[in-house]
Amino acid sequence: MITPEALLEQLNAPQTGWNHAMGLRFTAASADEVVASWTVGPEHLQPYGIVHGGVHCGVIEAVCSTGAAVHAMPSGASVVGLENQTSFLRAVRGGVLTVRATPLHRGRRSQVWEATVTDEQGRAVAVGRVRLLCLEAGAALAGQGVRIQSQND
Repeated sequence: MITPEALLEQLNAPQTGWNHAMGLRFTAASADEVVASWTVGPEHLQPYGIVHGGVHCGVIEAVCSTGAAVHAMPSGASVVGLENQTSFLRAVRGGVLTVRATPLHRGRRSQVWEATVTDEQGRAVAVGRVRLLCLEAGAALAGQGVRIQSQND
């Protein structure tokens, strides 16, 4: 069993990948709650100068998938996203945004997680729900066994 501290270290260690590119930093990660934040930069903005909706969708997917994966880990299972429904509530041009995800349903074959992105004033910026498929240990995904990619892959 991995400790909460070791899990956070593992989540924040990669120097490649989408989470790293977005500057996403996890501050809590368990089977019951995942929290992460990022500082809005030019790479997050669409042409009108506000955070791109895809960024909100992506961070919601990242935290929900992380929580679902933590829940699946003890049985050797893994998870993949099937559906992401995200609503944009408030335009943001800068600052630090925080996303918090919690489970709505954790079944044998699927999980549903919900997340809210908030600004520095605690106002909801985006909300989303992600449905995930639970894969049994040893399952293949895109022709390969499921495993976390390392920096050398």
